Amino acid sequence: MKHRYLPMTDQDQKEMLATIGVNSIDELFNDIPEKVRFKGDYQLKPQLSESALLKEMTRLAAKNADLKSHTSFLGAGVYDHYIPTIVDHVISRSEFYTAYTPYQPEISQGELQAIFEFQTMVCELTGMDVANSSMYDGGTALAESAMLAAGQTRRKKVLVSNALHPEAKEVLRTYAHGQHIEVVEIPYVDGVIDLTKLNELLNDEIAAVIVQYPNFFGRIEPLKEIEPIVHAKKAMFVVSCNPLALGALTPPGKFGADIVVGDVQPFGIPTGFGGPHCGYFAVTSKLMRKVPGRLVGQTVDEKGRRGFVLTLQAREQHIRRDKATSNICSNQALNALAASVAMTALGKQGVKEMALINMQKAHYAKQTFQSAGFEIVFDGPSFNEFVIKLNRPVKEVNQYLLKKGIIGGYNLGRDFTELAEHMLIAVTEIRTKAEIDEFVKEMGDYHA
Repeated sequence: MKHRYLPMTDQDQKEMLATIGVNSIDELFNDIPEKVRFKGDYQLKPQLSESALLKEMTRLAAKNADLKSHTSFLGAGVYDHYIPTIVDHVISRSEFYTAYTPYQPEISQGELQAIFEFQTMVCELTGMDVANSSMYDGGTALAESAMLAAGQTRRKKVLVSNALHPEAKEVLRTYAHGQHIEVVEIPYVDGVIDLTKLNELLNDEIAAVIVQYPNFFGRIEPLKEIEPIVHAKKAMFVVSCNPLALGALTPPGKFGADIVVGDVQPFGIPTGFGGPHCGYFAVTSKLMRKVPGRLVGQTVDEKGRRGFVLTLQAREQHIRRDKATSNICSNQALNALAASVAMTALGKQGVKEMALINMQKAHYAKQTFQSAGFEIVFDGPSFNEFVIKLNRPVKEVNQYLLKKGIIGGYNLGRDFTELAEHMLIAVTEIRTKAEIDEFVKEMGDYHA
């Protein structure tokens, strides 16, 4: 039996042509010169019935190495974490997954409260005063932080740690190009920012210094030492954070950060082949009116009942374009809700325990690799990622691991020429001791 999965019939086509007053498809395109028209056939497979197409797509999908069929040790900004079952139940409710923008608070109280709770939890995690309703992802949140700093300080240069996520640096450079802002990288020493070089590069032209915590190599940056150096030159201190790590680490707000950004993907958001995710953006109270995007505030109605409204929308849709802080015209409310539900389900103690388990399992994996004869690079305080050195190309090793049902670590040689044949390994709370031991064994067998 054939099924129509496209809504066009021959009769539909005739009626549409008659309505616009032409007799054929060819006549519809008469204005296009004959010499520029495509004469051949497209290199497409013959059309299939709906049933046959579903079988074909299922066959193709089965070729994927995913987190259900394989054990993953790949991180580098997107992680395989436990997602409480309740997350999907809540975000699948139609009032949430079909919601766009809660412009009418009288009919959007549920959505507005969910966003308000998200903002509150981000502030608690980061130690900051104010957080917005979310950003597209961690990379755009970081780039927006640099734009805010440049506008606030009226300076046109930012310093970024070379140990920042490579893709976040690319997004930052794209934003900076349009605003004529110069981006200068600070080298790393033993996997963390070079404080000596930071001192040399800092001057009265620098708008902000941006570091990642934990950084791209999994190392814990010394925020306590960085902050006085940055503020001595009246630059702004921006920290990009893995929010789960803040369940165990001292929040950047305690170290005097001006802006804290990141991606809440570790809380309730699946890897999804790299997206969509959800960025967060938190600041001190003095920067409240400079925050991009929108904020949800708590108020009372005329009867004194608690309610929620959109407030401080400093974007060009709502205020004069030249006064706008950003052209971000939306947020990731559904993914922000997923993160909020996940954090609520885990609770404060649960988030802390989950973070500590990540650290403990990564530490066990690191020790096991050392015992197997692997060199641990940048050995020092880290969260759930670390770097090992191989004696052959990472791509080759990962192809071998795939055949064994394992998704290996990230190939650092893609972004750092000095780290060719180095692998960034992520170990989350999902990984079991048996899986870690098997990973190290397979690596050792192939590496030997």
